[in-house]
Amino acid sequence: MANNKKTTQDFVPIKNITQNVVILKDGRMCSILLASSINFALKSLDEQRAILGQFQSFLNTLDFSIQFYIQSRRLDIEPYLEQLREREPLQDNDLMKIQLREYMSFIKTFVSEVDVMSKNFFVVIPYTPKSLDIGSNIGSLFGQKKNTSVDDTNFEEHRLQLEQRASLVEQGLNRIGVRTIALEDEALVELYYHIFNPGDVSSTAPQAG
Repeated sequence: MANNKKTTQDFVPIKNITQNVVILKDGRMCSILLASSINFALKSLDEQRAILGQFQSFLNTLDFSIQFYIQSRRLDIEPYLEQLREREPLQDNDLMKIQLREYMSFIKTFVSEVDVMSKNFFVVIPYTPKSLDIGSNIGSLFGQKKNTSVDDTNFEEHRLQLEQRASLVEQGLNRIGVRTIALEDEALVELYYHIFNPGDVSSTAPQAG
């Protein structure tokens, strides 16, 4: 009898992550930008309207789809508390030491009673190689399996096409005050690790400066 058991990796759609590009098992590729936030509620009504108008214009300039992904994770306060503990022996004033310990106690109590969340905003930019797109359509007509390979000879060409899309998105968001950085391989691995392991909060994503 054939062994039909599937491993965890079988359910992960990612084939490879290389040169800041995510390659999916079906042959599609994507680049991911980490985006900063805007204090929209603190803007005046005219400023809000201007931002919305600029964002709408930005979307209308795109001839490809993009996806916005918001990641909410419970903030790990332990590294911050560790920094405070290291500073305590360096205080010359006993009163400052007492205040520092009381402050650490307050932080611990507050975090235990309230879920302090951190949010990261991502823009997913997809790219489907034309050869894959055409091949999959023809194959589906004749019931053939799709060719999901992206070989080394055409990868660089597709990567440059994806990079141009990412640059266009970056420029459009920058015009409305949203700063972005492209996630590199290590950050991409970390992002997808936390997507598939949401209970692990041992590390954090980079910040868009």
